[in-house]
Amino acid sequence: MSMKHHHHRGVEMSASKSFVSKKWTFFLCLGFFCAGTLFSDSMWPEPEANVVSREAASDERLHLVSEDCDSSKGVKQESKDRLGEVYKSPDAIQTLDKTISTLEIELAAARAAQESIMNGSPVSDEFNLPETITKRKYLMVVGINTAFNSRKRRDSVRATWMPPGKERKKLEEEKGIVMRFVIGHSATPGGILDRAIQAEDSKHGDFLRLDHVEGYLELSAKTKTYFTTAFALWDADFYVKVDDDVHVNIATLGAELARYRMKPRVYIGCMKSGPVLAQKGVRYHEPEYWKFGEEGNKYFRHATGQLYAISRELASYISINKNVLHKYVNEDVSLGSWFLGLDVEHVDDRRLCCGTTDCEWKAQAGNMCVASFDWSCSGICRSADRMKDVHRRCGEGHNALMAASF
Repeated sequence: MSMKHHHHRGVEMSASKSFVSKKWTFFLCLGFFCAGTLFSDSMWPEPEANVVSREAASDERLHLVSEDCDSSKGVKQESKDRLGEVYKSPDAIQTLDKTISTLEIELAAARAAQESIMNGSPVSDEFNLPETITKRKYLMVVGINTAFNSRKRRDSVRATWMPPGKERKKLEEEKGIVMRFVIGHSATPGGILDRAIQAEDSKHGDFLRLDHVEGYLELSAKTKTYFTTAFALWDADFYVKVDDDVHVNIATLGAELARYRMKPRVYIGCMKSGPVLAQKGVRYHEPEYWKFGEEGNKYFRHATGQLYAISRELASYISINKNVLHKYVNEDVSLGSWFLGLDVEHVDDRRLCCGTTDCEWKAQAGNMCVASFDWSCSGICRSADRMKDVHRRCGEGHNALMAASF
């Protein structure tokens, strides 16, 4: 560039002083061209070699990339083949589902344990042993809803359809059935009511304590907390809630639930659709009656509250979404509302709500009831006194449970 610059300046100077012929101009241009060629050859000897080496390296890289592409195609094809095999294998799909469910269970358990520790809640000591959650699988967890003033009811259950200490432990280990009385704490934690429950639990060891303040109008919250806590503690196929004034044949219940083990989201109970009671002062008054349409409308279908069971996925759903699930004043309505909009199979099983007057002849006919109670009392009337009689007439027998196979 500098040589061309000097050339142009020379031409301009000569043009200003004298005339230069075309012949001399041609020779000057030719000379400068030859000089430039010699200068380039002597100063830049490397580019040609570099170009060759770069081309060789580029060819090598292209070859490697080509090999990688070929190998990745093979891997992709192999992955597709394996994926196809998985899709074709029901066992593999079930294994994958179980793995996902196990991870969900461990996550929910960790969350529940962490919240319990942070809140300083008086929950079961089993929260301190999360490793036990994955050690075994249970068929069902039966939570018996009870209250502080229901000691006689609990004793009547222990004397009939709930096995005592060692037998209950054996039932857990051999049959995968967990049974606990479910109760929270009083409005004054550590008071006389809580101490009485602690003393009773020390004797029998059959309580599940919840992070919940007891109260009749708090049954929806208690139900939610029960399922969340039970789900965190035990990896079971089903979670059952039953009232302490209901008679239950546990072996019959286990056999009935075992039929639905392959159903991922199942809600089992005696389904009903009672009226929405807008009038204040009546039993089962619904403060949010206006949400259910015009006065005189009925509730959506839901299981009656004496006994119902839900599958593990539904218990997981409650545990994960517990903070946003709405609570109606009636706990059975609340539970049914939580499953609206979900792909849930509702099972209406009338064996879960037999009357105490017909359970005997049904047992004699070979159609054993799962649960028996009096509709007029929403449980067995005077259950503390009558539970033994109902058990004698409608019970499945002392050896039925240990002889059962699920």
